Amino acid sequence: MSMPQENIKTYLKDNLLIGDGAMATWLYRLGVPIGVCYEELNLSNPEIIGTVHRSYYEAGARFIQTNTYGAHRDALARHGLQDQVQRINRSAVQVARRAVGDDAYVVGGIGSINAGRVRNMEQIGTYGDQYEEQASALLSENVDAILLETFLDVDELLLALDVIRPLTDLPIIAQLATIEVGRTRDGHTLTRAFAELVKAGADIVGLNCRMGPAEVLRSIEGAVVPEDTPLSVFPNAGRLAMSDGEYSYASVPQYFGDSALRFRAQGARLIGGCCGTTPEHIRMMAQVLAEREPLPRVNPEVQIEEEQTPIRVVPPVRPKGIVDTVTQRHTVIVELDPPRDLDTEKFLQGTAELRDAGADAITLADNSLATTRMSNLALGSIMKTKLSAEPLLHIACRDRNLIGQQSHLMGLHALGINQVLVITGDPARFGDLPGASSVFDVSSFDLIRMIKQLNEGYSFSGKPLQQRANFVVGAAFNPHVRQFDAALRRLEKKVEAGADYIMTQPVYDQETIELIYQGTKHLNIPTFIGIMPLTSSRNAEFLHNEVPGIKLSDEARERMSRYEPGEEARREGISIARELVDMAMGRFKGIYLITPFFYYQMTAELTRYIHEQSNLGLSAQK
Repeated sequence: MSMPQENIKTYLKDNLLIGDGAMATWLYRLGVPIGVCYEELNLSNPEIIGTVHRSYYEAGARFIQTNTYGAHRDALARHGLQDQVQRINRSAVQVARRAVGDDAYVVGGIGSINAGRVRNMEQIGTYGDQYEEQASALLSENVDAILLETFLDVDELLLALDVIRPLTDLPIIAQLATIEVGRTRDGHTLTRAFAELVKAGADIVGLNCRMGPAEVLRSIEGAVVPEDTPLSVFPNAGRLAMSDGEYSYASVPQYFGDSALRFRAQGARLIGGCCGTTPEHIRMMAQVLAEREPLPRVNPEVQIEEEQTPIRVVPPVRPKGIVDTVTQRHTVIVELDPPRDLDTEKFLQGTAELRDAGADAITLADNSLATTRMSNLALGSIMKTKLSAEPLLHIACRDRNLIGQQSHLMGLHALGINQVLVITGDPARFGDLPGASSVFDVSSFDLIRMIKQLNEGYSFSGKPLQQRANFVVGAAFNPHVRQFDAALRRLEKKVEAGADYIMTQPVYDQETIELIYQGTKHLNIPTFIGIMPLTSSRNAEFLHNEVPGIKLSDEARERMSRYEPGEEARREGISIARELVDMAMGRFKGIYLITPFFYYQMTAELTRYIHEQSNLGLSAQK
């Protein structure tokens, strides 16, 4: 088949061009379930992909995208197809060519790798090889152009342009997807973004996905498009909704036809559809734009202040916290579990006693052992306002998706609670509601990094927050593993992600304390060594025999076995803990006491002991 003679950019100087619509939406309508690798269908069911292309062509589209949005190694690996990049991309071009007439442009589509993830510049920087591999496969089948679409971050789109531009002289269309009107996820105005993309080699710039026609229109109305650069728009069919288990979009074809006229008035020359659009949407746009000439782009006046002045991000007043105090003296964190019921009286009594004993912070677990407990945010706020006790909240990756995590952290910031410990969290199936879902949107490394991003004044999505948060972020360390060196490397990754301090699982022998000291002393952040007093011989035997990695000395087990459960056994547990504290204080300035079975009197006594020993040491130095 012969191809159009003019390249797309030249054609768009004097003509409007109708693009196609959604591939996945139409495949879903044709009975292909969500979750299937749509790109693999280029190989296993090319007929159905050809049917979609042909439907859009017959509706009037003359810009046909290959079915390759996610045909890069990263996305294909989720289906075990990472070795099929070349075959899938090349087949996609062949399928599209066979399905449409020779008066249509067949364009190689390449989607963002990072669009569905948290923005991570280190990760984005590794995508170059994948973009080059996919583009090379598409170019080998003589596509008419390359389309880079649905990029939330300018940085990632610039990377794709950087590796693809040297491969071809064909036109490259660079399309962003914005979360808010007029601004990208990584904080660029569209004016700045379009200028950077053209400078990097994009021939056509525009928007697709995320927003419907109205918001896309508002976005381009306020943006400056570089001179002699065609503008493309591929909006969604409004907002996604679910009704009776079916996905649907709000915008009807007639509305899309009306919107096409508005896009033309803004100087857009390549106009198509994205998620939710069907051949009927494209047919209506083709009909209303038939026989019409393009209109010149009239840019708005440049907003000098918006384009040149950085977003004002107010720095916080950083309060003193455990990371500050531990550089000056021995510092004690005490863990006290939130209640499993609605009664807070005993918890607040324990908090008051620990505060009076000198606890520098009281740390509250986040549904530890996947067992439902009262919100540590609510308790943290109560203890801070009513008792002037300093809360340190655990934040588990298990229970909240990214929306909930950021909302939770923003609430902590508003309440003045700034000390947190990031943990992975035990799987929900091990807790008291085994049917609950474990979310785990991100790892503890990611969450540490994202909280520090809030401290820079940017949300998880990259949106400016107008203020900087002031979180002090802790990382958990479990030394009770078979491969201590591997656990240490994992800890080092948390430090690289931005952790400000370390809290360890409880230790019960002096050898492990020394091992942790030797393993962490090269790190430039403080370590709080975990110590939990034993309460009975049964408690000691359980820890020794059933908890992986924890081993008590024969002497400690023998000492606990002398007593029946009760006050005397707990006194012996405190005595053993004191000996561990003495050893630990010679290695660490940070001590983390875990209250066993809500016996807060035990950790209060140990807290007083630590401060007494610390004061004696200071007196001796003088």
